[in-house]
Amino acid sequence: MAKESILIVDDEEDILELVKYNLEREGYTTTCSLTGEDGLKMATEIQPDLIVLDLMLPGMDGLELTRILRTKGATRHIPIVMLTAKGEESDIVTGLELGANDYMSKPFSPRELVARIRAILRRLPAHNEKSNLSNHTVVRDMVIDHGRHIVKISDTPVDLTYSEFQLLAFLAAKKGWVFTRGQIMDAVHGENYAVTERSVDVTVAGLRKKLGNFAHSIETVRGVGYRFKDDNSD
Repeated sequence: MAKESILIVDDEEDILELVKYNLEREGYTTTCSLTGEDGLKMATEIQPDLIVLDLMLPGMDGLELTRILRTKGATRHIPIVMLTAKGEESDIVTGLELGANDYMSKPFSPRELVARIRAILRRLPAHNEKSNLSNHTVVRDMVIDHGRHIVKISDTPVDLTYSEFQLLAFLAAKKGWVFTRGQIMDAVHGENYAVTERSVDVTVAGLRKKLGNFAHSIETVRGVGYRFKDDNSD
């Protein structure tokens, strides 16, 4: 049975071959790229089901490529698994906040990489079905378009990162409900998210700065987590 297509972007040819071999052995179709620029072109043209992306690339690095992919409509929803070297913790956090779905540090187990890719792809059908509905959450003059990943306040687009959008959409869809940081991380990034819960606080801080008069709508519930304020609540 045909499986999903995966784009591998890494400037180390031995890593490319290792990942390619293990994925194709599991039945996936693969395409390979040695540079970020070429990876961007391929991602836009073939729109793979998932991208395995090395952070350290010549020219356009993995972080810049992730940022660009998340701003383009055709590639915005493609899952990304980052490959990182030791000592790149800050880059890992940045990559995940830009919208990468998971990461693995080199040297890595090809078997574990395949397992993580399989887990991410398994979650895709429900996500795509939800996205195709293009449903909206409307809070006064703020509109959250879940299908197109667009937020507008008074018809003016708000430029949000992938993580900021996911967090806002999750909380706003369940106004008045209080969620722990762990629950928010699971909703935004999926289970087994590998970064500290502190990243939720960072995302909320950035989101509040961009929401203007709606900043107060994301409330901190001391000792618990966050909620999107219900207009009818105290």
